Amino acid sequence: MPQDRKVAVFVGSLRKASLSRKTALALAKLAPAHLTLDIVEIGDLPLYNEDRDKDAPPAQWTRFRDQVRTADAFLFVTPEYNRSVPGALKNAIDVGSRPYGKGALTKKPGGVVSVSPGALGGFGAHHHLRQSLVFLDIPVMQQPEAYVSGAGDLFDETGEIQKEGTRDFLRTFIHAYADWVEKLAA
Repeated sequence: MPQDRKVAVFVGSLRKASLSRKTALALAKLAPAHLTLDIVEIGDLPLYNEDRDKDAPPAQWTRFRDQVRTADAFLFVTPEYNRSVPGALKNAIDVGSRPYGKGALTKKPGGVVSVSPGALGGFGAHHHLRQSLVFLDIPVMQQPEAYVSGAGDLFDETGEIQKEGTRDFLRTFIHAYADWVEKLAA
């Protein structure tokens, strides 16, 4: 019987009607009961500056790091900005991975979902993000990969997924991710 696991979810888009946030919320509904997905807010994090980390880090950094440390696993849901991840998500990774050697983002199972209204499903962002996660020693689930394309037409006005095939795929993804988390977090 799988143990209850808490997943810190990082949503790369700060936009109110973010397709990435809608996808993260949909994944939370599709997840098995033992997997709790909690979105970790990143929009208020001051830009990382090592000088500010020496004496009194900003309260937002401390809150963020403490919240991330309590998670059993990480899930990143991101759009693609200029073939990479949004600056807010990269900043959150920088804040969470520091101070060097004492970061909160390390050695826990991870997963990546990229979301785009375009046809490539955020392929560039997905792979740029994986490069950072490799450096942080976050073992990222390899299969199934989740590139969600055509996301502009994916949700109805209540945030529910309209396309049955995409809903089924995301259910398959989140259940495989739950197995991945259980395997590595045990």
